[in-house]
Amino acid sequence: MRLVFPGFRIKRLLSETTFPPGPQSSAVFLRSGESEPPPAAAREAGPVHLQQVQPSRMSNTSQKHRDFVGEPMGDKPVTALAGIGEILGKKLEHQGFDKAYVVLGQFLLLKKDGEMFTEWLKDASGANSRQAGLCALCLKEWCDAFL
Repeated sequence: MRLVFPGFRIKRLLSETTFPPGPQSSAVFLRSGESEPPPAAAREAGPVHLQQVQPSRMSNTSQKHRDFVGEPMGDKPVTALAGIGEILGKKLEHQGFDKAYVVLGQFLLLKKDGEMFTEWLKDASGANSRQAGLCALCLKEWCDAFL
């Protein structure tokens, strides 16, 4: 049975199916790079270290979102915004929203109100709620970082 402690990986070997572990069980600490415990002779031979494991952090934002929020806007196209793909980008460009900073201007005109911006974007481009929400969040986080 594997036991996982924050930041470390340990393998516990039980010789019988008794629980809680008694004198018949032993804990084996894996050396760095090992996926299976060493043979008994090797366990006795030298020091054993805990293996550091990086926790997997699952992000709630896309790479596109992180890229946009992580740097100044500059002259990025409207399709650089999270939630705005090529089709929505073309629709926005036909209405004069060809750059991300123009869409940011609309977001600011709406006083950074994510709900109002979402409704505007849905009406202006035909975006669905998810796409409009992603774009609003992207602009809000960019404003928080740079304004």
